[in-house]
Amino acid sequence: MLLSLNVKNLALIEEAEVFFEPGLNILTGETGAGKSIILGSINLALGEKIELVEKSQGGKGRANTQIHASQSQGEQTYAGQTQVSGQPRRGIIRSGAEYATVSLTFVIDRPEQRAAVAAMDLPLGEDGILVISRRIMPNRSVMKINGESVSAAEVRTLAAALLDIHGQHERHSLLKVANHREILDDLGQKDELFALKDSLRTSVREYNELCRELNHESTSESARQREIKLLEHEINEIEQAALIIGEDEQCEKDWRKMANAGKLREVLGNTHNVTGYDSEASAGAAIGRVLKEVMSVTGDDEELSNLAAQLSDIDTLLNDFNHSVTAYMAGLEFDERTLIATESRLNQLNHLKTKYHTDIAGILTLKEEKESRLTILLDYENYRAGLEERCEGKKAQVLDICREISLLRTQTGKTLALQMQTALRELSFADVRFEVTVTPDEESFSADGYDQVTFMIAPNLGEELRSLHQVASGGELSRVMLALKTIKAGIESKGTLLFDEIDAGISGKTAWKIAERLAALTAAHQVICITHLPQIAAMADTHFAIRKEVKNERTVTLIDSLDDEESLAELARLLGTEAVTSAVTENAKEMKAAARKVKSEVRE
Repeated sequence: MLLSLNVKNLALIEEAEVFFEPGLNILTGETGAGKSIILGSINLALGEKIELVEKSQGGKGRANTQIHASQSQGEQTYAGQTQVSGQPRRGIIRSGAEYATVSLTFVIDRPEQRAAVAAMDLPLGEDGILVISRRIMPNRSVMKINGESVSAAEVRTLAAALLDIHGQHERHSLLKVANHREILDDLGQKDELFALKDSLRTSVREYNELCRELNHESTSESARQREIKLLEHEINEIEQAALIIGEDEQCEKDWRKMANAGKLREVLGNTHNVTGYDSEASAGAAIGRVLKEVMSVTGDDEELSNLAAQLSDIDTLLNDFNHSVTAYMAGLEFDERTLIATESRLNQLNHLKTKYHTDIAGILTLKEEKESRLTILLDYENYRAGLEERCEGKKAQVLDICREISLLRTQTGKTLALQMQTALRELSFADVRFEVTVTPDEESFSADGYDQVTFMIAPNLGEELRSLHQVASGGELSRVMLALKTIKAGIESKGTLLFDEIDAGISGKTAWKIAERLAALTAAHQVICITHLPQIAAMADTHFAIRKEVKNERTVTLIDSLDDEESLAELARLLGTEAVTSAVTENAKEMKAAARKVKSEVRE
């Protein structure tokens, strides 16, 4: 459930905090008061791109300020900082402020929501409190969840589990037939359908890979013969090289030793002389003499025996070192032909490594691949036939899965059609007919199947069924969307539903029917609705008024929580003319009483 919205220095809002309650939360206000800023602020906190739209009337300056939040390909996120190329944000930051902030506070009270938070490894506050915040600066913004920096994509992922927002854009999405399949799948047997889609996605990818391989193999005979000759040459070249893994490293080591043998002999010869026993001045001879002298006096003091032992160890180590030097120098003896052979082998190895752009292990792997490719080309006709057979088999597998998905969609479509007819009749479509057509096309399959799904409607008696976009008016489209939301709300775990412009093109009795459906939704969900209709406002459990006011010669948008008397006055304003008469007030009271009765009935 959404507990609160806090906005600071955003457009015309200096600072505002709204505390939402369970049930039906209604926001009303005069045209241009800033109702769209509220929805824009929530979308902004949930990771969407923000745009400022200023409307003018009669060329006389600013008449209305709106915030629209939407995803954009131009938005990129780096370590919790969102940057929008070509979209300076100064316009949405209140003049005189360095930044704007928006934050949403939720209580995570449903198991599915807790699972979504846990899956993202996010911290959760005491009593399940979760705060999503966004600070907007002129050239970037920073998003956080319970104080931890996150990306806009992560926030959007989490938001999908927390609340469902219905606005003008979503309603218009119904007019695109391409969206109907996605809507139907979202309302269907998700576990089974998603498992089939995962399998289909894998099969389609494998089929496409086989098709690409088959197309790649459509080469001419002359090209095939050229490739065979090249492969035979390269395989023979590698075979003749008789490569051994690690040989290049040892060969380079041996060559470097032989190439620098003269320098090594000189250094080690001098070392042998200095540390040996051949001259009086050498270290070995000197230590030998000292050792004899120390040994001659050990009888005079037993403690000298330890010193003599240490000196004896030094003499032994030095003698061993001198022998090692002699042995190493013996290994430096080689003829010129060995050096030439080693150098030649090293050049051969380096040539192959350069040619094939890999090490010896990689060259040997390439040889195996080339041998496999040569085998294919030498038996080309049988290989192509086998590839074609595999391709057809994979296509048959894809179509089998598509048929299973199509059957599920058909079943879901029939169920949805019955549910929609019931829901629409409750929304003043007395004689409506609604059908979902699922049309398969085996020649046009994808990872989503091969169906075209179309929502068909006949709003009035005697009319033929036609696609939704060919028939529905603005008001009809609002009711169709609300009916879908009502059905969807019955199977989803989202705790909060937010409606904006659900009442577009609606009035009178139909508006009351929509108000009843919104009230019914609150039996299992928190509902937030921005409206201008008194019928919907009358159903409010919690009522907020949005208004503009001039403070210190600056216009600000304010959001007030209304008590019962203030809510009644606001309802009278929505019902009446400029002057609120006693008759209008009595009408408002009657509407409030009727709303209380409806709510008690639908929530039983």
